[in-house]
Parts: sequence; structure tokens; C-alpha cells
Amino acid sequence: MNFFGRTKARGPADSIKSLREHVARLDQTSSADSKRRINEEISRLLSSTKQALAGEGDADAGGDVLAQVANEVYASDILNLMVVNLGKFEFEARKDSCHIFNTLLRRQIGSRLPTVEYITNRPDIVLNTLKCYSNPDIALNSGMILKEMLRYEPLAKILLYSDDFYTFPQYIENSTFGISCDAFANMKETLTKHKPMVATYLDANYDKFFAMYTNLILSANYVTKRQSLKLLGEILLDRANYNIMTRYISAESNLKMMMNFLRDKSRNIQFEAFHVFKVFVANPNKPPQIASILRRNKDKLLIFLKEFHNDKDDEQFNDEKQFLIAQIQQM
Repeated sequence: MNFFGRTKARGPADSIKSLREHVARLDQTSSADSKRRINEEISRLLSSTKQALAGEGDADAGGDVLAQVANEVYASDILNLMVVNLGKFEFEARKDSCHIFNTLLRRQIGSRLPTVEYITNRPDIVLNTLKCYSNPDIALNSGMILKEMLRYEPLAKILLYSDDFYTFPQYIENSTFGISCDAFANMKETLTKHKPMVATYLDANYDKFFAMYTNLILSANYVTKRQSLKLLGEILLDRANYNIMTRYISAESNLKMMMNFLRDKSRNIQFEAFHVFKVFVANPNKPPQIASILRRNKDKLLIFLKEFHNDKDDEQFNDEKQFLIAQIQQM
């Protein structure tokens, strides 16, 4: 078989078949020249597939073309092969892979999303995409694919309910700034996009989740700490997470942690901690151990809050601060 020929494939589906053959060949040759030529052909095939899916001008591909490509993609396991081999592709080929992946994810037949259904039965595709964060060369490419997958609840559920979800902190903590921010953004998407599903998960996995998440809040990295505190406030204040919020604000250790953050050297960390601390104080049904801590520190808290960020021109923040002062005074 001629793997290096430039004869055009008969159609988009044929390009997918040829693409699978060439990807398989990448690991079967040790010759640098052969790998270069194989990669050139992979790039050409991915480009032609992307163009076929794009249709004419700004129009999307017709239904028949999209169906042909999609059916061959499903039959050939190309989605997983693209993710697993993304680091071996040329720069433009990586971008084309993302485009193809995301175009197929958005494919809809009536109310059905066939590619989402396909990946739901192939959870390794979601998990292998997350693992690409360990390769700095392709982390942002794979992050784009992961972000698109997380739009769909069945795929977000695969990630959230997997042990691999708990590897997010290592990508957030041990990567370059850009990759760290991208990984955090996708972790946030997993935790906020599909609220009822996430609330059910957090309720059932409360201890495991917050053991991991507390380490992010206590990170030595300023950006990670600030992002994590901000997201914690969003999670606790979401109505869907009422049960999680009541459990979190019943723990003495959580209150003490937020009180320490209120005195952090960073004003931004203080501000984000305030939005979590206020939930403890505003709770009308404070557990005895929480009320006891607040009463013991009543005088110090009143002095502190009266001087807290007085230069901030934020009406809502100032109203909330006055409310907390009134609540503490009544204790």
C-alpha cells in the first residue's frame, strides 16, 4: 500500500480511513524521514477533512457529507486516536484535529447528538483528553476539546465521576501559567455548568471532594488560591448546592480557615474570603460550634470589619459588610 501517495481520496469518508492507516504507521516506523512523510500526509488528510466539514464559504457542510464523515469517524475510532496521538502531529494538524472534533460534537439529528452519544459509550476519550494536560505542547489544544465536551452533561458527568477528575490539581499547580489557567477553567466548567448533576455528585462525595479542594484553597500559588476561593464562593452561594453549603458552613475548621484568609497579606485574597465568610455569619441557623467561635471573637471581628476595605467603591459589598456587622453585634 502506498502511504505516501498524493492521490486524492475519493471522498471525506475515504480520508478518514486513510487517516487511521497513517496514524497507525507513526508507531510502526523508526525512520525520521518516514515519520516526516507520514506526518505530512496526516496533516493533509486532516486539513481536507476540516474543509469538507466546513462546506462552502461560511456555510457548514451538507448533511450527507457530515453523516459520511461522522459514521466513518465512529467506525474507525478516530476521535480517540486523534487525542492519543495529538502530540505526534504537526502544529496545524493539531488545530485541525480540534476543529474536526468540535464540529462533530455539535452535530445534531433532531434532538439527538450522535457524537455525544458515541463518546458517552467511550469514556476513555474524555479521560484521555484530560491527560493531555501533562504534555505542554498540546495542553491548550486538548483543553479546547475538553471545554467543548464539557458543554454536554453526559460527558461532564463522565469526568466528574471518574478518579481522573482528582488529577486536576496537579495540572493546575505544576504547569505553566497558561496551562494552569486553562486547566482551572475546565475544572470550574465541570463544577458549574450542569448544576443539578453536580449538586448530586457533591452531596454524595462531599468529603472526598473537599479534601482535594481545600488543598487548592491553601495553595502557595497566589493565582490558584484566589481562583479557588472565588469559585468556592460561587459553589456555596448557588441555590442548587444548598445542602453542600449547609454542610460546609457547619465545620469549625472551614470558618477558622476563612477568618485567617481575611487577614491575608493580599487584599484580593481577603476579598474573596469575605464572600465565603459572610455565609457563615448570615446563616440564621448557626450550629452551636460556629456561633461559639463568632461570639468568642465578636469584639475583634467588629473592630476588624469596620475597617475592612473601607476604600472599596462597591455598594453591594458595603451593604453586605454592614449586614455582617449588625449580625455579629446581635450575638
